[in-house]
Amino acid sequence: MYLIVGLGNIGEKYQNTRHNIGFLVVDFMTKNLNTTSINNSNFQSTLLKAGYNLFSKPTTYMNNSGIAVKNIMDYYKVDLENIIIIHDDIDLPFGTVKFKIGGGHGGHNGLKSLDSYITKEYIRVRVGIGKPKDKEDVANYVLSDFSKAEFEELNNKIIPHVASCVEALKELSIDEVKAKFTLKQSI
Repeated sequence: MYLIVGLGNIGEKYQNTRHNIGFLVVDFMTKNLNTTSINNSNFQSTLLKAGYNLFSKPTTYMNNSGIAVKNIMDYYKVDLENIIIIHDDIDLPFGTVKFKIGGGHGGHNGLKSLDSYITKEYIRVRVGIGKPKDKEDVANYVLSDFSKAEFEELNNKIIPHVASCVEALKELSIDEVKAKFTLKQSI
């Protein structure tokens, strides 16, 4: 069983923000699947099941994502190597897609939470959202909406690419996925 987690914040005001790229990918991946919604308040997550895959959008807000993931992981006995986390990465140019296991959190509060609850050794799909011009404005930047051109690029190219990457991660090693699917700056 795989647990595919998109990091983001709940609520309409965050729906199309840079920090919600993980939610956007999970929505894309599940929209045409025959899914079953799993309602369990302990999961603190919008949780869908499709075959042997669980798709999670934690409802804890970004800073507490690790709680939701740990609860689902423990309940379903999901192996750590079968957890795939999709998240925004401010250190990558917009449209860049990279993969890794472990590493630092780079100031990302969702990753900090995951690291403290499940360790650092999970698969990460890092989606570049670019950096703000003013380094002091990181919080506002990650919570800002994508530009119209960026959103179009996301929907037409980047999100479908990330969805393909996640599927490949279930069949190939991370090194094979890195070699085949790493996407450099898009716009």
